Amino acid sequence: MPNVSEWWRVRRAAADDAGMTTSEYAMGTIAAAGFAAVLYKIVTSESVSGALESVIGKALDAPF
Repeated sequence: MPNVSEWWRVRRAAADDAGMTTSEYAMGTIAAAGFAAVLYKIVTSESVSGALESVIGKALDAPF
């Protein structure tokens, strides 16, 4: 009959992995999509959009 401590050591070693589980991938995907949505709303807002247009306009009107 195997020793209980040996059995637990083998079980822990088998359960120990360096990768993410499916639920962790799902949570990471949801978090990334949420961050992308917030970033999109910020970049397409009136104030940021106006500032970007101003910067691009100044860069295009710069003398060479």
